[in-house]
Amino acid sequence: MEQYIVVFSMKGCPFCDMLKNSLNEQKIEFIDRDIVEHEDEYDMFVKSVGGNEFVPAFMIIETDGKKTISGLYAPERDFNKIEEGLQIIKEQYKKNIQ
Repeated sequence: MEQYIVVFSMKGCPFCDMLKNSLNEQKIEFIDRDIVEHEDEYDMFVKSVGGNEFVPAFMIIETDGKKTISGLYAPERDFNKIEEGLQIIKEQYKKNIQ
């Protein structure tokens, strides 16, 4: 099963930088999607999480080529601190590689 982590971030956002730096330190690969450059994608994400527009937000996408499962995670809905968001990613990442 392949796994993709997509981080929605915004230039100048210190919390976004904290999450991305932590992922890099943990050697967890991710796709960075700036919410201004990829506004349509982010708008769909926001609708899917009930209108929560806070960043950094992220998706964990798992696929085996036939079936795709996506987890959507938004701040103040699924986590309150960057460390909590990072923990969610690490748990899902570990699950995939075991």
